Amino acid sequence: MHKILIANRGEIAVRVIRACKELEVPVVAVYSEADRKSLHVQLADEAVCIGPPPPLESYLNMNALLEAARATGCDAVHPGYGFLAENERFAGLLEKNNITFIGPRSSVIRSMGSKQAAKRMVAQAGVPVVPGYHGDDQGTAALVGHAREVGLPVLVKAASRTG
Repeated sequence: MHKILIANRGEIAVRVIRACKELEVPVVAVYSEADRKSLHVQLADEAVCIGPPPPLESYLNMNALLEAARATGCDAVHPGYGFLAENERFAGLLEKNNITFIGPRSSVIRSMGSKQAAKRMVAQAGVPVVPGYHGDDQGTAALVGHAREVGLPVLVKAASRTG
């Protein structure tokens, strides 16, 4: 990576900036109008204002972040924690624009958003998982039968049918 945009603010941005400086990688900070004088802005090699104070209009504005990365020649974005760190759409937007998302690929974020898909994924990777039933028949008789097969105690966990 040649230059990293930090798509966050505050302490997490400061930590990422310091780590990048140790690695001698230039960093770009983003800030809302309210954060103009913040420490992360002062420590970065460059800084770009991405909007007004409300996070929806600045730190969660994916297009503003993408434009900031493009305008400053960043080839990677570190999301920090919170905000867009686990946002499949943001990771996908960066992927489509040939900018590295420093975190999981959008497909992995999507899979990890579903308990069922996540369990299948880790099981396929050889990670031991707790035995259980994940079938379509969610009727009482089927669930009691599978509980007897697995053994007690049983943990019942809600899951979306889309996963």
